[in-house]
Amino acid sequence: MVLKTFGWSFGFTVIGLAAAFLFWGWAGFAVVAILVVLEVSLSFDNAVVNAGVLKRMNEFWQKIFLTVGILIAVFGMRLVFPVAIVSLTARVGPIEAVQLALDDPDQYSEMVTDAHPAIAAFGGMFLLMIFLEFIFDSREHHWIGWLERPLSKLGRIDAVSVGIALLALLITANTIATEAYQHGGGHADKSQTVLLAGIAGLLTYLVVGGLSGYFEDRLEDDEERVDEGREAQQRAAGGPTAVGLAGRAAFFLFLYLEVLDASFSFDGVIGAFAITNEIFEMALGLGIGALYVRSLTIYLVRQGTLDNYRYLEHGAHYAIGALAVMLLVSIRWHLPEVVTGLVGVAFIGASFWSSVRANRLDPEHAKVTAGAG
Repeated sequence: MVLKTFGWSFGFTVIGLAAAFLFWGWAGFAVVAILVVLEVSLSFDNAVVNAGVLKRMNEFWQKIFLTVGILIAVFGMRLVFPVAIVSLTARVGPIEAVQLALDDPDQYSEMVTDAHPAIAAFGGMFLLMIFLEFIFDSREHHWIGWLERPLSKLGRIDAVSVGIALLALLITANTIATEAYQHGGGHADKSQTVLLAGIAGLLTYLVVGGLSGYFEDRLEDDEERVDEGREAQQRAAGGPTAVGLAGRAAFFLFLYLEVLDASFSFDGVIGAFAITNEIFEMALGLGIGALYVRSLTIYLVRQGTLDNYRYLEHGAHYAIGALAVMLLVSIRWHLPEVVTGLVGVAFIGASFWSSVRANRLDPEHAKVTAGAG
């Protein structure tokens, strides 16, 4: 099972490291290997959250996630995205941006760093919405009960997560972003940029998440009709079939996953510039790491890990909330990548240990979920 799921990742690792040694020698080999570890450590919580979404898709869309999705993740976010950022901020064409990355990597790195407030605001708000929607939702199990139970009751208020997210954005734009300018944080006054980018991140979450939720609801309604024996009547009337609705629902879930992956990759891409300015080394190392994250997502789905370990998804969402806060704080202060990576690993490790302990205290739940998986 492990070899089948991670086989492509292992294969590309061998090929990628061999190519790194061939083109850039031992130094390039070491840089690519470090970037692989960086990407996996920063994105482990991404795999857990992705698995929670992916398990609702059929096998076809899981394969799309691993094929088309990985192309978007590797070439789109790890290669095209840094070039696009420089192209937009420097107002030059994509070809000129690539040429700049090859001829003057230091200046290229400076331009990406200058765009960090907008990147952090967009990604931070998108991830913050994911955390808030999770923490305000009522659910069967509570990991940190004293905190989650009252918040789930507060979640009954309409749009409470949107209101809190907008409040966090206003505070960030009017304090952190402004202080970064006043104290010479390396940026011009980015408060307006942070506001616009943060609102864009919030709107992206609402649009993509709203559409996927809409089609999921339509799919559930259609499946109920099928269970009641109404499928034939629906087809005769020319209505949408279960297959068509499943396709649309899965498509928007796929878009949601891609935006989610993009938001998670922001800190990895920015952090990679602390290791190398060579865009192809960066794309290769982060791309291999992204392959492992995708494979891990599939493994978690097929093993039923989220069902067997009830608090694992909680830990991943707390890690998302922490990452969102750290992205917003990073507009003013630099946070080492090891900190962002370890925080996520700590939350997931703690939730895994709590799940194991809960299964020991409640063996019946463990048996039921193991059988369902």
